[in-house]
Amino acid sequence: MSQEFRFCPNCATPLEWIAQLEDGGEKERLRCVACGYTHWNNPTPVLAAVIEYQGQILLARNAAWTGKMYALITGFMEAGETPEGGIAREIKEETNLDARALDLIGVYDFQRMNQIIIAYHALAEGEVRLSPELADYRLYTPQAVKCWPAGTGYALADWLKSRGHEPQFVEWSRT
Repeated sequence: MSQEFRFCPNCATPLEWIAQLEDGGEKERLRCVACGYTHWNNPTPVLAAVIEYQGQILLARNAAWTGKMYALITGFMEAGETPEGGIAREIKEETNLDARALDLIGVYDFQRMNQIIIAYHALAEGEVRLSPELADYRLYTPQAVKCWPAGTGYALADWLKSRGHEPQFVEWSRT
């Protein structure tokens, strides 16, 4: 449930958690007692790509990350674009590569961030030039890449399985 959304965007009254009957039963949501506004808190669509470049998988490290984690290229879908157009745009913006083929891998729930991840496999070509958002990239063979047990890591695992590889997952410590 959203902790950031506190005031009604229509009348600026503080929102309250109020249970109300809706389709499918009673739901507790942030609601405005003054004008009746309901904050639905719908998940945000995020696009992700398993980029196949020069026969290998391209993973990148975000410049804001403190660790050495490498992950898929991701980004938010913008108003007025299709998921395919959005991920092709993100690939171009973040790596300078052109996506010449896109295939849907799957759709993944990422409740911790209130997101829905729409993941694609992209065949890409061109010369890699990273955006300022990214600090580094690495190329991995399908046999050497490790998946992570969250969000886009499951998309990578599904893609590997579809290619006949058994995905290997990194161990995350909970300290």
